[in-house]
Amino acid sequence: MYTIFVGDKPIYLTTKVNKETDFKVFLLKSVDLAKIIRMLNRTDLKAVYLVGKKEEKLLKIFLKKLPNAIAGGGKVYNKKGKILFIYRNHKWDLPKGKTEGKETIEETAIREVEEETKVKYLKIIKPLPTTYHIFKSRGRYRIKITYWFEMSTNYKGKLKPQIKEGITKVKWLGKKKTAKAMKNSYANIKLLVD
Repeated sequence: MYTIFVGDKPIYLTTKVNKETDFKVFLLKSVDLAKIIRMLNRTDLKAVYLVGKKEEKLLKIFLKKLPNAIAGGGKVYNKKGKILFIYRNHKWDLPKGKTEGKETIEETAIREVEEETKVKYLKIIKPLPTTYHIFKSRGRYRIKITYWFEMSTNYKGKLKPQIKEGITKVKWLGKKKTAKAMKNSYANIKLLVD
């Protein structure tokens, strides 16, 4: 099963589903995705399930329904075990951004963390789960596919938010402050942090 977020509401891609309660079920191949997005945004519906026949084809079919934006980001730990967070649009988030030119996704992730926070000496430890969310840009819906990496750094310098990207704070957060920040974050970020 795959999860794609519209705001904090999930669209689940699956091959089977139980009886409907506080969610709706549609056939993946024939669904009107714009209608589904509007329904999630404008009603108290909790989730939508899109059902397909073959598990291995669910994501491929879904990703063809809207233009894709590819991004890379990092869940960065310092030597004290704290996680690097940014504060943008009144929510706590992890640094990420779109690929540029012919850079690899790993290069994108490192560049974006550096640009958004000014943290240097980043080292990728391992890949994390990929997240998917739908957003609107220039009047069109798109699917952002974000490839995440766990990173480490021994950087001890000053943190500096990238103001032109709408980032107002950059902080290293320990376990207690991270738990508090997750109460004001995005569903896909909670999946990576929890």
